[in-house]
Amino acid sequence: MEPTVQRWMHVQDFLDAAGDFLAVREAEHCLLFGLASVIAAHPEVYPGPRFWTVHEDGRVVAAALRTPPHNLVLSQIDESRWLAALANDVLESDDAPGALGPTAAVNALAAAWSEHTGRSAALARRERIFRLDRVVPPRPAPGHIREAEERDRALLAEWFAAFNAEATPDNPPTDPAEHADRFLRRAGRVAYLWDDAGETVALAGVGGLTPRGIRIGPAYTPPHLRGRGYASNLVAAVTQLQLDAGRSFCFLFTDLANPTSNHIYQLIGYAPVVDVDQMQFPAS
Repeated sequence: MEPTVQRWMHVQDFLDAAGDFLAVREAEHCLLFGLASVIAAHPEVYPGPRFWTVHEDGRVVAAALRTPPHNLVLSQIDESRWLAALANDVLESDDAPGALGPTAAVNALAAAWSEHTGRSAALARRERIFRLDRVVPPRPAPGHIREAEERDRALLAEWFAAFNAEATPDNPPTDPAEHADRFLRRAGRVAYLWDDAGETVALAGVGGLTPRGIRIGPAYTPPHLRGRGYASNLVAAVTQLQLDAGRSFCFLFTDLANPTSNHIYQLIGYAPVVDVDQMQFPAS
């Protein structure tokens, strides 16, 4: 039988259909699970989400979702015919500005988009998903962790804007003040800070629940404060809090163009799982 594509209007219907498929490779699908969990608990954060599943022989073989105006997010897709079926449906029904997913799948989707539109897709970012189930304590840095509070609102907004400008300049930005408010009201995410001698020196967020894990990010240290171990210690502490709370493992994304972050996270126990690419689809 040829693969078929199903569109879904509601997140729970999508999870009922795709959950078992996604759970087989939970780390690879941590972003899909995480976004779905936020949509389910806080639908106001991502209005108008869109979901797809690909079916063959009575089983789900691929999945995708989008939270407009952001990029399409792809699952692992092991067969070209499954990707082709999904690409055809997405290109007919959606106007995604780009796609994020496993390298081979997202590049195949980008090629289909280019053939469909006559325009060239552009590689925006290469990333790697990491997974940890036991923290390796880093070399201690001065200071301590604390949860962000209302008094940190302006700083959070400033650092979210700086992180977006540095790490994801091609993504439609979320309003920094709105982003800060979402963390402070714990709408699917929580922010932690590292303080040293009365100065706040680093940020790490956590959110996006999966069945057994949770995703760490964003992580940000202002440029003039880097290289002092603040990020390593904060991410390690945030990760340990999640494990202590009962999560089996934690995930994070790193930018492959940033060898420092890829190195320091491995030192505290994160192991690489899969590479993902982000492709942008120019409007003209």
